[in-house]
Amino acid sequence: MAESIRYKTYNNVLNTMKCIGEQHLEIQTVTTGDLMDIDLEKNTMFPLYHIDITTVDISLQEKTFNCQIFVMDIVDEDQSNEQTVLSDTLQITTDIIGILKHGEIMNVYEADHGQEHRYYIEDDFTCEPFTERFDNAVSGWVVDIAVTVENELNTCDIPIDYSTQCVK
Repeated sequence: MAESIRYKTYNNVLNTMKCIGEQHLEIQTVTTGDLMDIDLEKNTMFPLYHIDITTVDISLQEKTFNCQIFVMDIVDEDQSNEQTVLSDTLQITTDIIGILKHGEIMNVYEADHGQEHRYYIEDDFTCEPFTERFDNAVSGWVVDIAVTVENELNTCDIPIDYSTQCVK
């Protein structure tokens, strides 16, 4: 198992989410960022998996990265394959949730504790289908996933000059 840092950054979480898509054998393209930035040109390979981290909630012991996940594929002009596209993209969406929840590729090995999971998600999700949402003829599913990681609000490691008192 790969070595993993305990307290995750934005980059760690986003790169982990991207890796899940890159390792899924049916996903052809992985994109991130604002939904309006998705390139749906004819040369884009589908199915496409898009990750948008919309907000991050920070508490004393946790950071929760609130993500919108889109999985989409091309629908034929006559829409004859739309049911198949919705079925396939829902299965891919379910796969992503399953990997985040129980996937072995999400575990790290710690000598003291053995296998440990570093990313946590809830148990229940609502997937919403979309059709004709974009300029290109794509259909698929969107799901909100809150990815929770450990957090430590440790002031010892903050790069700050402590020679000045900030309380005035």
